Amino acid sequence: MSMRSSDPLSRRAFLSLSSVGAASLLASCASTGPSGRGVATTITYRDGRSVIDRPLAGGSAELDAMYGEIYDGGYVIPAVPYQKIDARFYRQRVVDPTGQPPGTIVVDTPSRFLYLVESGGTAMRYGVGIGREGFAWQGTGVIQWRQKWPKWTPPDEMIARKPELAEYSADNGGMPPGLENPLGARALYIFQNGEDTLYRLHGSPEWNSIGKAVSSGCVRLLNQDIIDLYERVPNKARVLVWQ
Repeated sequence: MSMRSSDPLSRRAFLSLSSVGAASLLASCASTGPSGRGVATTITYRDGRSVIDRPLAGGSAELDAMYGEIYDGGYVIPAVPYQKIDARFYRQRVVDPTGQPPGTIVVDTPSRFLYLVESGGTAMRYGVGIGREGFAWQGTGVIQWRQKWPKWTPPDEMIARKPELAEYSADNGGMPPGLENPLGARALYIFQNGEDTLYRLHGSPEWNSIGKAVSSGCVRLLNQDIIDLYERVPNKARVLVWQ
């Protein structure tokens, strides 16, 4: 699906970074080194507004609580070494750049951000990692199904490429939930026109994949972040995936 000038996402404010912000973002997507932490970036919206994005600084009690070890569903989710992640990808409330109605999820794949639009002109922003195959789908869908500690069933196409995954096929019952499960602590399943897109928003223990395009998969969040998103997102939420 191409983004035409008549599309709401292109007419309304999907953000484009200024030259300073774009260079900073490209650097942050290439590595998770400490150099980008806490750096302010100018974000210019398509309607001409500019704001200064000041990411949370590393090493705070707030972040310790946000990304610390948690007990959930019988599992102990390890603390995230958030100091090693670019601070722009920390969960934070921002001015809504999407122009979409409250309750909408917007995935900005190039910038590696997921927004949950709130009332009052704000949005919760989460850093995400994108599997290389995550760029294969874009458009509008709905969160048709939600699952805590889901099973993972690799699609037949993935099994064809990686035969060792056959033990987790649908016929074999999939991979049981757990800390090593690729879908992590939560999964949100995107449907379009009543059909499963096979595109997921899900948790991941691989904190070093946030802000990157690596491996197979869809849109991954830190387990602590997907749990937070799961509790906030309304049932049957509309989802826009933008490339």
